Amino acid sequence: MKLDWLVAVAVGVAFNGVTLGGAQAAASPAEGATVFRQRCQSCHAVDPSRPSTLGPNLAGVVGRKAGSGAFQYTPALQASGLTWSKASLDQFLTGPSRMVPGTRMVVSLPDSAQRAAVIDYLGTLH
Repeated sequence: MKLDWLVAVAVGVAFNGVTLGGAQAAASPAEGATVFRQRCQSCHAVDPSRPSTLGPNLAGVVGRKAGSGAFQYTPALQASGLTWSKASLDQFLTGPSRMVPGTRMVVSLPDSAQRAAVIDYLGTLH
């Protein structure tokens, strides 16, 4: 059963223009929404009317100064000087504590296609 799932994922990835050799196709916000629900939603909300939970609300995060907004951010993130661009989000989601030592964010998205899709999805939220 697990092999069937892996084959289905590989076929789906191939049809989305991503090769198993690591080349990445343009991500779709719909794919990002799915990954977000699977990997991020337990800590983060994206509806601006919902309060922050374990992590900050990510509605409008692209373009926002890191550590700003209605959430108790760590001093490390507040002092980072970052503004969340697609590039900085990509780097952060690759290894949050490597980029900002002292952050409470410990979950990373090591898969570059998933990261790109989530970041594209976040870019659609205002």
